[in-house]
Amino acid sequence: MPWGEYISVVLASMLKFVAGPLAGLALSLPWWETAICTVVGMMLSVVIFVFLGSAIQQLINRYRKKKPRLFSKRTRMAVRVWKRSGMTGIALLTPLLFTPIGGTLIAVSFKVPRTTIILQMLLWGVIWGVILTFALYQFRSLI
Repeated sequence: MPWGEYISVVLASMLKFVAGPLAGLALSLPWWETAICTVVGMMLSVVIFVFLGSAIQQLINRYRKKKPRLFSKRTRMAVRVWKRSGMTGIALLTPLLFTPIGGTLIAVSFKVPRTTIILQMLLWGVIWGVILTFALYQFRSLI
């Protein structure tokens, strides 16, 4: 088993979801192994930041020299998504727009229960992991 390759895909998708399928393709892993590793990487980020999200936000705020802009483009978009579709919308867009870390921190900041965050992120992570990985492998000649 290529454990090093699996770990590479997991680590890539922990930071940026789309990086997982790209790493799996570059390492010539089968598409289904890449999809599984991508979802595992996203969920590792989600679980870590669900349980440490508040502490990380406090730590960042303590050492931040300048206060962040209260309403940046990104926070406005997150609030708009939250108002329209709640946690489902945040989880749906996390793999594509927010990154696993960003989407989880958004959900934590809206005080969504941990189990809801984890289950919603898992659902949409699996859906997007399969779709993106399969599509990328099918259209690899265009890349």
